[in-house]
Amino acid sequence: MTFRTTEKVDALIIGGGYYGCSIALHLKARDFGRIVLAEQSGRLMTRSSFVNQARVHGGYHYPRALDTAAASRRYFERFLHEHRDALTWNTQSIYAIAAGSKVSPRQFARVCAEIGAPLAAAPRAVERMFDPTLIDAVFLAEEYAFDAIAIARGLERRLDAAGLHPLFNATARIVGREGGRTVVEAGGNRYAARWVFNCTYAELDGLGVKVRSGLRRELAEIALIRPPAELDGYSVTVMDGPYFSSLPFPAMGAYSLTHVRFTPVVSWLSGEPAPAGLPIGFDRPMSAGAMVIDASRYMPAMSRSAILGSLFDVKAVMLARETDDGRPILFEESRDFPGVVSILGSKIDNVYDVLEALDKRVEQRPAYA
Repeated sequence: MTFRTTEKVDALIIGGGYYGCSIALHLKARDFGRIVLAEQSGRLMTRSSFVNQARVHGGYHYPRALDTAAASRRYFERFLHEHRDALTWNTQSIYAIAAGSKVSPRQFARVCAEIGAPLAAAPRAVERMFDPTLIDAVFLAEEYAFDAIAIARGLERRLDAAGLHPLFNATARIVGREGGRTVVEAGGNRYAARWVFNCTYAELDGLGVKVRSGLRRELAEIALIRPPAELDGYSVTVMDGPYFSSLPFPAMGAYSLTHVRFTPVVSWLSGEPAPAGLPIGFDRPMSAGAMVIDASRYMPAMSRSAILGSLFDVKAVMLARETDDGRPILFEESRDFPGVVSILGSKIDNVYDVLEALDKRVEQRPAYA
């Protein structure tokens, strides 16, 4: 392949998901210099930013990881403000604590109080939706779902207004160092970048830079369902352990259904090859039926849900936090390629942790030589 003259840039961001776009806009607002955003597909937010529960976390989901719960709550209102036109405001969030849960109702309420997350006992009509022999307590919470397509359109408008035009269909790889910069080939172009931000999520090792932090990757199945009429308008999470969540998935006009036991299809560790033939995107369900059956034990009306299909994508989880279900960000600079930073966050709304870490790191090294 013949390349044009190598173009010098101040920041090359690889990955046009929510994190990559947010970093590009954040650096542009700081007048960082020449910024390029490269995305291997033809659109923004087509992979992990789209294939997830579409939950705006309010901290409730992490009672065993106080740091993650507090961070979720700290940025909750900011995310709502920035994306209010892409949210579902007409749903009621319910959290139910299962008998045998890893946290008791009292512990759950104490964590919510500590992080400032509103919580109230559910009315009797809501409690009756659950099997009382399997559920210890039911609460009303404050959480919402987001429309990934609407967020992507908003990001497109903001990027265009900022003069940032993503390079699409651009698979990237690092090829070396030159004059104190990292040289990257992307989409038929060659760039010499002072900073490279690797926002490729489950494909962090695919650029030619080794990530030192231990990661486990798993193919995740998110079932898409149409719930029965009496559950329409409710976002439900039964926790904490091998239980389930179901909430609106606005981007496809459906509800998602995930299950701690059945959503992971297959997993592998860093350095191991991914299994061949993994389904990616919308496909025929694999374990959706099992999710509905088990969810129905706790919430009998779930048995009348219609399965519409499933979404599949590869998730990445930091091994260091699997025991307490914490979800900190990974912000790791390469030892071999100074200025190349691999970034991983498991929730769309903890991007603000990334932006804070970004500000601290780039301030230590000037953007310009």
